[in-house]
Amino acid sequence: MEILTGHQDNAEFALAMCPTEPYVLSGGKDKSVVLWSIQDHITSSATDPATAKSAGSSGSIIKQSPKPGDGNDKAADGPSVGPRGIYNGHEDTVEDVTFCPSSAQEFCSVGDDSCLILWDARVGTSPVIKVEKAHDADLHCVDWNPLDDNLILTGSADNSVRMFDRRNLTSNGVGSPINKFEGHSAAVLCVQWSPDKSSVFGSSAEDGLLNIWDYEKVGKKVEQGPRTTNYPAGLFFQHAGHRDKVVDFHWNASDPWTVVSVSDDCDSTGGGGTLQIWRMSDLIYRPQDEVLAELEKFKAHVISCTSKP
Repeated sequence: MEILTGHQDNAEFALAMCPTEPYVLSGGKDKSVVLWSIQDHITSSATDPATAKSAGSSGSIIKQSPKPGDGNDKAADGPSVGPRGIYNGHEDTVEDVTFCPSSAQEFCSVGDDSCLILWDARVGTSPVIKVEKAHDADLHCVDWNPLDDNLILTGSADNSVRMFDRRNLTSNGVGSPINKFEGHSAAVLCVQWSPDKSSVFGSSAEDGLLNIWDYEKVGKKVEQGPRTTNYPAGLFFQHAGHRDKVVDFHWNASDPWTVVSVSDDCDSTGGGGTLQIWRMSDLIYRPQDEVLAELEKFKAHVISCTSKP
């Protein structure tokens, strides 16, 4: 077992792997973001660890024992991989990190300081852009659009999801999102873009709901017939199958529109957490004209059934 070293305090929540290179990101209570390369472990493991050089910032294997009070007390004695870089800019715990889908050297982080920070390993360890007051409370989660790397999502304890364009992140010194999505009644814990459509994403929260949004629907008139609704702009599906806060979820990249979600159901049911795998009906997300054409085939049958005594 190899140990990734670099944090000076617990790093419990923020963790990401690069989709294009063998890089790992982490954020912690020490307010830092740390970058490693797994390749450093693979390359160094081919040599004798006993003769490997100690070079914390170079990523070489380091033979070391954890020191009391350094945040790694529980780590096993063994070879460790040092960081490629340690990035400081947050003023409170880093809650989430994610890589830019098109660049292994670019990544972003969010934290309890209400900041969204963009980093570029090629230009040093200082923030490239620091977005102050990205939300009105702690930020819990962040995700970078894999199909449009200009768009970044954030979720917060202010119950909202916000969408930022990396080309225009701030206005008058504070965060300037291009869209705000308000459909939760409690803190947002996870956001993730859909791999199936660039404008679709999900958000889960402490209210037990997992909302599916499409930002292309924002501002469009939705025909509701005689009924009146007050759905938040962009919201087109809501999964309400969990009984307590939905702490995490993921889209299945191999099975379109399939989602796995997990919740903390202990308080309400007395049991363990619940994991659910589900998929919404394709009549919800397919083009409207296509859906209406399909339903038209059954129109006569439905009318005949409803007209019978």
